[in-house]
Amino acid sequence: MTSVDVAREAGVSRTTVSYVLNNKEGLSIPEATRDRVRAAAARLGYAPSAAARALRTGRSDVVLVLLPHRVVSAVTESFLDTLTQLLTANGLTLLVYHGQGHERPGDVWRAVNPRAVISDTPYSPGEERELRQWGIQALTTLRSHEASSTNDQASTQESIGRLQVHYLTDVGHTSIAYATTGDMEQLSEYANPRLAGARRECAARGIAEPVVAAVDLDVDAARSTLATWRSLAPPVTAIAAYNDEVAIALLTAAHLEGIRVPRDLAIIGVDNIRVGRLVHPPLTTIQLAEQDEARYLADRILNPTATHDRPTEILSVLPRGTT
Repeated sequence: MTSVDVAREAGVSRTTVSYVLNNKEGLSIPEATRDRVRAAAARLGYAPSAAARALRTGRSDVVLVLLPHRVVSAVTESFLDTLTQLLTANGLTLLVYHGQGHERPGDVWRAVNPRAVISDTPYSPGEERELRQWGIQALTTLRSHEASSTNDQASTQESIGRLQVHYLTDVGHTSIAYATTGDMEQLSEYANPRLAGARRECAARGIAEPVVAAVDLDVDAARSTLATWRSLAPPVTAIAAYNDEVAIALLTAAHLEGIRVPRDLAIIGVDNIRVGRLVHPPLTTIQLAEQDEARYLADRILNPTATHDRPTEILSVLPRGTT
């Protein structure tokens, strides 16, 4: 079906169909006529062509997000949900590309010809040049922005580990363990910097380096790790976990081992997943301001000529019952 078919069905001109279905403002088209056009389009199953609209306006309605190597998490989903809502409300479509390995998806943006590309990893000079030549706005996530920066600021991932230890020492703990993920190979780009940050903060605080173990999402394995840590001299009294899921596995293991949380053992996670608020006691965690980052990127796309300040306070501790 084409707009000609809709025009014939509604008894109006093709131009009127175009104006109505593309929400053209500033035109005195009666509401009854608008309703008739929309009803005709619905009956015929007609939808405006995004490709044709891009040719007419010179602008695509698609925003491409490149997430190579990134494992989907609660934080990623929240970021994408917020970005999708903001862009959809303004007539744009979000397309997410999950790359495999270390290839660059240049063929994807050549095929899609999006309005903007948001990348989770830095662009190469050649990619930046190509996007500029195509007239495509090139944006990066905060993690990518930091990775390409030449300053000495710690990355977000390292800052997470530092903030966990900083908080635990502030509430009185000096014998700290770090529970990394059992899936280190897949998540090393996140887990390694977080562990490095925890170690650096221990050194800065003048306390012993954290004991470390990889914890699978398995209660029996978590119980074994916990028993080992509690048998040390001095015993571990606080755990910084790679994420909330690892933290909850250890919290469950502590209950089964008869370890009182937080009286005998404090636990802090990362991500602020919903279930962390439902366990007993509720989980203390690190929250990432992924929604603020999504709003910043949406503003950059919707108002490309305006000045935008990137959010800087992206990490915060949410103290709850486990500490």
